Order: sequence, then structure tokens, then C-alpha cells
Amino acid sequence: MGAAALGGGAGAVGARALRGAGCPVLRAGWGRRLWAPSGGSAAAGVASGSGALSPFDRRLKRKQKNWAALRAEPAECEYLRREVGGRIADRVFDIPRTFPLALDLGSGRGYIAQHLTKKNAVESEIPTVSVVADEECLPFKEDTFDLVVSSLSLHWVNDLPRAFREIHQVLKPDGVFIGAMFGGDTLYELRCSLQLAELEREGGFSPHVSPFTAVSDLGHLLSRAGFNTLTVDTDEIQVNYPGLFEVMEDLQGMGESNCSWNRKPLLHRETMLAAAAIYREMYGNSDGSVPATFQIYYMIGWKFHESQARPAQRGSATVSFGDLAKIDGLLSRGKK
Repeated sequence: MGAAALGGGAGAVGARALRGAGCPVLRAGWGRRLWAPSGGSAAAGVASGSGALSPFDRRLKRKQKNWAALRAEPAECEYLRREVGGRIADRVFDIPRTFPLALDLGSGRGYIAQHLTKKNAVESEIPTVSVVADEECLPFKEDTFDLVVSSLSLHWVNDLPRAFREIHQVLKPDGVFIGAMFGGDTLYELRCSLQLAELEREGGFSPHVSPFTAVSDLGHLLSRAGFNTLTVDTDEIQVNYPGLFEVMEDLQGMGESNCSWNRKPLLHRETMLAAAAIYREMYGNSDGSVPATFQIYYMIGWKFHESQARPAQRGSATVSFGDLAKIDGLLSRGKK
């Protein structure tokens, strides 16, 4: 629900340490690559085009984000955005080229741009222009940007296939999209605790954590949107909190409260207390804190250009796999 156009370049930089100083304890596990494209087949069960489902109340989400932005200490809940913004910046630096014009989609407080400046200054040195826009209908001309980045915004989009097509359209040929969004295992501890408490106290349960995209669907959706040379990988960040109520308070402060249309507006006090006890019993740490897991999907996709490497045509190989068995014999003969 917001975007910033950035003008600037990128250099080379190594991996950075966690940047969550002065916030709840973060523990990160580096992910492994889960998906590599082999074709452009559609993801089963994923809505696309004009028939897309609308699971989220986007007007409510805007109100939640506005409320979070107007807090007296808004940055105190931004530790996840700072961390993920830095990891996206690392991926930008890994590409040995410059990007004269970039779009930060759902930019928030500009945590990606901060990491792209010298000495990680709080105020970005990169000239920026802020635009209020919707991810599903970008107000930019085709072939405008060399780079599009997005951090923890796209998981609230109703029509994700359309959003990916919009991003692909505004990229220049040989432009690259680098993004991050929450994955399906995010907040599984909170989800299970609330469901069990509701079943026990109220005889049924309603969804209290928003639905997330599966990693296999994500790769297919990017391919269908026109991106090639795709990379999709997953990571987990675990944050320790004093208890369930602190988890929910920080989610509200991040603007990440549930906005699904089928959400239950209120929970009974007895149910909340039961959920807090279940959370601590099932997932609690030895020091009395409770963990909250945030699964992050990172994605990289390129817009086609003639200069890009392409796979060889089928049947164009000059060596058979059967010849590989002869290599050891040839090498041993050469040594003699």
C-alpha cells in the first residue's frame, strides 16, 4: 500500500550480522533452496486473473498500518522489517551491476533503502519519491524500473498473480525483482494455541492467523507472470517473547494483525487465558519465554532480455550421458 522510487547504485558487500539490537531476541536459521523452475505449469488451487479470490479486507489493513505508523514508538516493533530489509539488500549487492532506478514496493519506513546507503545511515542518501499506490495496480509505465524490491508486503495482496504481473510489466527488460513475504509456517505456535483453546472453551474455532502462500505455488506464480531465471528460498526467524499477549501486541504494532474477511472479531477472556497457558505448555522455553516463528520466502526473478543466457535446444547435445562412464578410464590412461 505504498511505494518509493529510488535512484542509486549497488556495490559488493558480504553477509551482515543480525540488526535487531534493543528488541526481542531473534534467532535465525538460514534456509535451503526449495524450488527450482522446470516449466510454467499453473499452481493447482491458486486463483488467478479475474477469478481471483479476495481473502483480505484491504481497507481494514490500511487502517491497521496507519494505526501502527502513528504509534508514539513505531520503530520498536519494526525489528523484523529491519532484518528482512537488510537481507534483501544483501541480495541486491550480490548482483554485480548498478540499478539507476528502483522501486521499493510497500516500502514502509524504507528499511531496504537504509541498507543500500553508506554506513547504513538512518536517513537514506538515495533520492526518493514516495507514491501511495496499490500493489495490484501500479501507477507506473511499462519498462520503467531496473530493479523492484518488496519486503513483507505482498502477503496481504488479494490477487497475488496480478501483483506479480504488474511488477513484471513495470520492470525494464533484464530488470530484476527481489522480494520477501511471510510463508505458510509463520506463527504456527500462535495458530495452534488459539485453535486448541477455542475448541476447549467454545466447542469450535475460527481462523485467527491469516492464510499464507505455499512456496511451491510461489515459484509457479512468478513463472506465469513472465519471470525467468527464478530463485525461491526459505528462511526462518524465531523471536522470543514473554508470553502470548506480547506476541499479539507486537503484531498489532507491526500492522500485521489479521484482516481476513472470515476472522472472528473478538475472543473471550477465558479463551485468551487458556491459549496463553497452552502456548507456554506446548512451546515454552526453559527461561519462561515463548517462541514465535516467522517463515520468510525470498524470491528473485528476471524479466527476459536477448542478452540473457538461455537453455540449449532439446537434442542439441554432442555428448551422451553414456560416455560419462568412460571418463575414469581416459583419466587413468592419461596418468600413465
